Amino acid sequence: MTIAKPRRAHVIAYWVTTLIVVQENLAGAIWGALQLEYLTANLKHLGYPDYFQYIVGLWQLLAALALIAPRTGRLKEWAYAGVFFNYSSAVASHVIVGDGPAKWIAPLIYAALSVASWALRPADRRVISATEPRHLAARAWLIPAGVLVLLGVISMLSLPKGPNGW
Repeated sequence: MTIAKPRRAHVIAYWVTTLIVVQENLAGAIWGALQLEYLTANLKHLGYPDYFQYIVGLWQLLAALALIAPRTGRLKEWAYAGVFFNYSSAVASHVIVGDGPAKWIAPLIYAALSVASWALRPADRRVISATEPRHLAARAWLIPAGVLVLLGVISMLSLPKGPNGW
């Protein structure tokens, strides 16, 4: 079976949408771990308990790792489902408490980007059959690891400022 080579625009669209979703999830994990006042106040406004940010943050970190890692097809499927559930739940939460579009448009866009990333993913990032070889060189992890470090730095540099300077 021959797999058609994806067009350049398709590959670029996949990586742009994927990196945006990975960065947002990594930022959410970092912001939750740092207990940023912005995030804590937002979750309290939505009616979630304080510990909720730790639970979601851990899953956001794991999703970011799964989405950027090579050849983790089935894990990626779960990660895509998780990020879509997270974003769509954020939209629903804001709508339910009566927030306007200014509050729920961002998670709606991230939900759409996660669906786009999922739909655009190349064959080597999909679930592979049990009969296909699974050889993966250790160097294949270097670029994803470097990207995560870079996005982590961006997340730290883009921390939202709360009333107390954080």
